[in-house]
Amino acid sequence: MNDIPSFKMPTLNDKLGVPNQITLEMLGPEHVAFVKIIKSRIISKDAQKIVDWSTIIRQKEPNMQISLICTSNICSKSVKLLADHQIEILIDEEGA
Repeated sequence: MNDIPSFKMPTLNDKLGVPNQITLEMLGPEHVAFVKIIKSRIISKDAQKIVDWSTIIRQKEPNMQISLICTSNICSKSVKLLADHQIEILIDEEGA
């Protein structure tokens, strides 16, 4: 039928080694952000997953700056954990 080979363009997630279920957004040439706009509070368990994925990203791209885009609904333990791992928090009030 169709002899044209299929070709899948690599996504940002593929390039950085992060599953496609994780939403990533490039904010600059060496700046990527996890996007987690949810109604519920981001707890330390969520923050630990972000730290784990950021470790994988930094293994592939050591100079990559990493941020989290979220609402202000984030617990203080999560804020500290992310700060300890140099992950900037960017608040998006419009996404709430």
